[in-house]
Amino acid sequence: GAPPDLCPAHSGMFQFIHKAECHFINGTEKVRYTERLIYNRVLYAMFDSDVGHYVGFTPYGEKQAQHWNSDPEWMEYKRGQVDNYCRHNYKVFTRFSVERRVTPSPSQSFPVHPNP
Repeated sequence: GAPPDLCPAHSGMFQFIHKAECHFINGTEKVRYTERLIYNRVLYAMFDSDVGHYVGFTPYGEKQAQHWNSDPEWMEYKRGQVDNYCRHNYKVFTRFSVERRVTPSPSQSFPVHPNP
């Protein structure tokens, strides 16, 4: 059988999502970096490079945002993500995504299989 549950109060599934996004307007002329922190489907904090600091959306998120925003080195790092993360990766992936100009042919498409 299954092993005994040593701590039933702490059993279950928990979900943590850290989502970072880069938004590009006209190539890299205007770049926006956002970072969302989600726990069990609740957005608790967010960083937006257009705002320039973290914003908390729950009591825990407000406390974390205050902590992160009070660290000058951390905030300099986060504000630099527009260049270090977004613009850097734009240069790396542009030739595979933005500059790709090949018109797909039927031989390049995925095969279609009939349902069994």
